[in-house]
Amino acid sequence: MGGSGRETDGPGGAVGPPPGRAVGGAVRGGTAGAPDVVWGESMVAFLPSRPGRLADVPAFTRAVGGAESNTACALAAAGHRVRWISRVGADGFGDHLVAAVAAYGVDVSGVRRDPHRPTGVYFRTAADRAGAAHEVVYHRAGSAASAMSPRNIPYEEATAGRVLHLTGITPALSPGCRDLVAALTARRPGRPLVSFDLNHRPSLWPDPATARRVLLELARGADLVFAGEDEAADALDLHGPDAVREALPEPAVLVVKAGAAGATAFAREAVTGHDVRVRVPAPRVEVVSYAGAGDAFAAGYLDAALRGLPLAARLAHGHRAAAAVLAVPGDLAPPPGPAAPVPVPAPAPPVAGPAAAPATGPGGRVGGGGADCGRLRPGPRRPQTGPDDDEEVRTR
Repeated sequence: MGGSGRETDGPGGAVGPPPGRAVGGAVRGGTAGAPDVVWGESMVAFLPSRPGRLADVPAFTRAVGGAESNTACALAAAGHRVRWISRVGADGFGDHLVAAVAAYGVDVSGVRRDPHRPTGVYFRTAADRAGAAHEVVYHRAGSAASAMSPRNIPYEEATAGRVLHLTGITPALSPGCRDLVAALTARRPGRPLVSFDLNHRPSLWPDPATARRVLLELARGADLVFAGEDEAADALDLHGPDAVREALPEPAVLVVKAGAAGATAFAREAVTGHDVRVRVPAPRVEVVSYAGAGDAFAAGYLDAALRGLPLAARLAHGHRAAAAVLAVPGDLAPPPGPAAPVPVPAPAPPVAGPAAAPATGPGGRVGGGGADCGRLRPGPRRPQTGPDDDEEVRTR
């Protein structure tokens, strides 16, 4: 996949599955010590120096922004081997992105430089994304990332790890990106576990009907799916966790997030084929910014899953990771520490979902962090609360 050397589009490898990779919901297969692969777009984000309209903000701070690179950075910072595959421009912004993502410990050897297309950038206000005062201006049309396709991202490289994490943003960028995500989510023998975060961005799609059709198709091909309850309603016209599961029975694990109300996961039991339904509340957080929280949740969940923790613990660690990002103004925050200390309810039976032997960090210690693991930094704005009970039920 080339390193930081600049190169043009090439034919790449034909999209086809490599032999010998395990199938199913469990995190298995691949070469021992293989990295977890995150594929997709990243951009340079410009964060405002103070609240107000974009027209009134006098200065901006440069940062990294992009759902896939956010998840990659958070996973790497938590102690996992992560490889990010993407394309950036042969420009200063591309230089900054590659260096900034690599600083988190991510392997960026799979990032190609495009001398003909720029690196995407965007500017946003300090207001919450869901609020009427929020403004965001993207400069990503014709970007290097939007030129990704099966021609220049070989299947073998994208599927070389234990987990392949994708989002619904990249397929909205161009027909080529859509073709590539479709190829990577197609159910084929030998692929790694495929994780897919819905991440609906209405402005990127030509029309709502196309977004709904494509996102449903891609989600049905994944082994693990993350979806916000609000975006499932908006993009898929599905209301509530049970409706989402009914429409998406194919993934071994489905996680439906409901913000302050917590998250619900459906995981198919390996023996009976029935679903285990688990709900874990979210912690109370003083919210500074919602940007990047969903990406952090996915990273926290995957972190716990790769350490072999039960389903409820995966959700709880996803909440902790998201809470750490909610408490800062940017898209990234230091990881909340190792997943192991998360309390869980009664042990669940084996489920078909991401699982692996615990991974260790430097010195043999599981995870990262230290004495401050799990502590949240305070923020200036409103608290979020959720129910204080976990629920686990089995359904048919």
